[in-house]
Amino acid sequence: MIDLHYWPTPNGHKVTMFLEEAGLPYTIHPVDIGKGAQFEPAFLKIAPNNRMPAIVDREPADGGAPVSLFESGAILLYLAEKTGRFLPADLRGRAETLQWLFWQMGGLGPMLGQNHHFSQYAPEKIPYAIERYVKETNRLYGVLDRRLADRAFVAGADYTIADMAAYPWIVPWEKQGQRLDDHPNLKRWFEAIAERPATKAAYAKAAEANPNHGQPMSEDAKKVMFGQTAANTKR
Repeated sequence: MIDLHYWPTPNGHKVTMFLEEAGLPYTIHPVDIGKGAQFEPAFLKIAPNNRMPAIVDREPADGGAPVSLFESGAILLYLAEKTGRFLPADLRGRAETLQWLFWQMGGLGPMLGQNHHFSQYAPEKIPYAIERYVKETNRLYGVLDRRLADRAFVAGADYTIADMAAYPWIVPWEKQGQRLDDHPNLKRWFEAIAERPATKAAYAKAAEANPNHGQPMSEDAKKVMFGQTAANTKR
């Protein structure tokens, strides 16, 4: 059984997508990041960076004590190795998948996250910051579109953790100031993943965990989310 500490964000969706695809049993433990649940001492023990998602695998492959992990990319890699699925076993296929997983973790996610912050949440609209990250988002969409020009999925013919990592960050494309029609290969890939039963099941978990999912973020939640200092991790 997997304990999943989750809130319906792009990084949270990555893990539910994998778990639904693999059919692994899991229990969701909501982490209401707008109310500061990510700073609770019990959560910090498994996620010292005070970010979700995090997991506790109570049945690890070595049969030992439970394994806890934070960081969505590390979780995807761990689960792929645990199940032997969605990560090629051959050297070249594995390398292709991991480089695009890390591309998402180091580029697509952080840059699109800044896009979201400055265009949607920042109390002051800073034109330079908005333009900077909207343009960088567009560049990254272009990288992905070119990559998908001659292959069904990011790492090749097969669906992998690289796809699961990238897809949730493309879901809010309109809020990011983008048009999928400008990126036909990306659009085809995006629509194919959206139609997968496991993707639909994963996204259905959003409203179960957070009944207010999709509603505007409150000002109090913004203060919790965007006013963090080192003091928050010492509770």
